[in-house]
Amino acid sequence: MTTPYDIISRALKDIGALEAGEAPTADAAQDAFDMLNDLVDQWSNEEMMVYYKNEIVFPIVAGQTQYTIGPGGQIGAIITGSISGTTLTVTGITSGAINVGQTLSGTGITAGTKIVAMLTGAGNNVNEAGTYRLNISQTVSSETINLYYQRPLSIDSAFVRINTNSNGVPIVNGGLDYPIAILAVEDYEMIGLKTLNGPWPKALYYQPSETLGNIYVWPNPSQGEMHIFTDNLFQNYTNLNDTVILPQGYTMALRWCLAERLMPMYGKVNQTQITMINAYAAQAKATVKRINMKPVQSARFADAMLSSRQRDAGWILSGGFFR
Repeated sequence: MTTPYDIISRALKDIGALEAGEAPTADAAQDAFDMLNDLVDQWSNEEMMVYYKNEIVFPIVAGQTQYTIGPGGQIGAIITGSISGTTLTVTGITSGAINVGQTLSGTGITAGTKIVAMLTGAGNNVNEAGTYRLNISQTVSSETINLYYQRPLSIDSAFVRINTNSNGVPIVNGGLDYPIAILAVEDYEMIGLKTLNGPWPKALYYQPSETLGNIYVWPNPSQGEMHIFTDNLFQNYTNLNDTVILPQGYTMALRWCLAERLMPMYGKVNQTQITMINAYAAQAKATVKRINMKPVQSARFADAMLSSRQRDAGWILSGGFFR
């Protein structure tokens, strides 16, 4: 498996800082490692470099209009489970929902451990016990484990799943899904009565903040299961010997983009070499971006219309925006 050390060694050889068979010094490796993490961190802000969208699932709490997301936030899960190798076995769920992309926190759990795949655990719903695959191999006895999501940079889309009707009777075939409008702050400000009661949310506004994100839903819901979709965040590597787990093509992009970033540090001024490495870096990123291109989205109503109501005297409660 490829490691950050492998990528760094190749990048340094690409720019001529190392000869074939040479190994980087500890200081050179650390400097390049820091640059590699900066590069990966920047890719989280480049939408077409992101290869995966997280589906974040959480149950609606009746009467609650604000939720926090991130380490220590309200959106996540508390479970009872154990770990053997890369398999998480969930035997009980105290609260929340389990899904791919969540980070584990608990006694003896290796920092940075995340759920990367569903096995017998179905995920995507509240209270799904079973097994899940993790990104880091380890052994942990049965204990209470906290699952949390990283703070998203933004929310792309969302829907709410309704599992019971107004009389509390379960809906046949697993419930109905209704689209949620994603509002800009200016549109959210125009809602006059933000605590207006409703059966389930029709719109949400997301405020990223610094460490925790804040999700505001409207109207004040009485039921529902929220599903929101966000771009996955690239995680920084913790040491030079971490395993690089990325889809095909990303290792080459990391190698040449890192070489491009390291050239000034090593005083490279040969224009032919600079042009070549810039071209390889651009080509590697372009190849990845072509694969990550989204299908053309089908025509749909504007978000403001998705959360609209028929004309009646209730328009006064929302400042006239949701008419």
